[in-house]
Amino acid sequence: MNLNEVQFIFNRAASLTFVKKKLLLAFIVLALCGLLVVFFRGLAINASQWIIMSLTFLPFFLCAGVLLSTGIVLTRIYHDEIKKKPISYREILGNSFELVVGVSYFSIPIILSYLLLWMLLGIFVLLKQIPVIGEFFGVIFVFGPFLLNLVTLVLCVLNLAMLFFVTPVVALKGLNRIRVTQILVKRLKSDIFSNIFLALVATFPLLFFISLLTLAAFLTGTVCYGCENPLHNVLQWFFIMIPFTALLSPAVVFFFNFAAEAHVLLREKERVEK
Repeated sequence: MNLNEVQFIFNRAASLTFVKKKLLLAFIVLALCGLLVVFFRGLAINASQWIIMSLTFLPFFLCAGVLLSTGIVLTRIYHDEIKKKPISYREILGNSFELVVGVSYFSIPIILSYLLLWMLLGIFVLLKQIPVIGEFFGVIFVFGPFLLNLVTLVLCVLNLAMLFFVTPVVALKGLNRIRVTQILVKRLKSDIFSNIFLALVATFPLLFFISLLTLAAFLTGTVCYGCENPLHNVLQWFFIMIPFTALLSPAVVFFFNFAAEAHVLLREKERVEK
């Protein structure tokens, strides 16, 4: 693998990003995920910090499962586009139904792990509430919440890695968990640098647009003087979410396009080495 090959697959993935039907599909899915995020943010208003943490990260993990299923469809569409085959979205959706349902279970272990971390964090919160000695224990055992929050962030990174590595393998090879695991483990062991580099290339536009749109949403919130009412806040987030998800759709489509390209490139590299 060299820079010219990465440049070629990057340009090809970008050229097939702005396809109306794919953007519409991504927008619909992102809008549904946005509704979930807005709902959880509404529940978090005036809640404790411990509850706010749960209602912040939990929708992210739930949405990752939805995006994983959506990525299967987008990858199969992209595969047919590259092969210049006639594309029937209805046929692809029908043939991918079992995979779309089955692949969502990949997110369950991560969600359960996060809920376990959240409950463990609750123990430290309760410990801090003990009269007289609670503050002392809160200072001494502060490393506990730090490590739990760190692991939570690691789970977020694992979710992104799962979207990049698992989606194309399942879309093109089928839902055989043992086979998928063997392919990914073998690939990471043989060339971990190329895998991480390609994942960063795919993720950079996504994270860039998320950061830019989040900053714009934050600045919009700071100039909303009449949004002290919780209902006004929820409605504000809802109406910001619509253009937010629409503008984010191209980055999501490109992410899965490039993930498919990277999968094929790494597979060809393995064949050459053999």
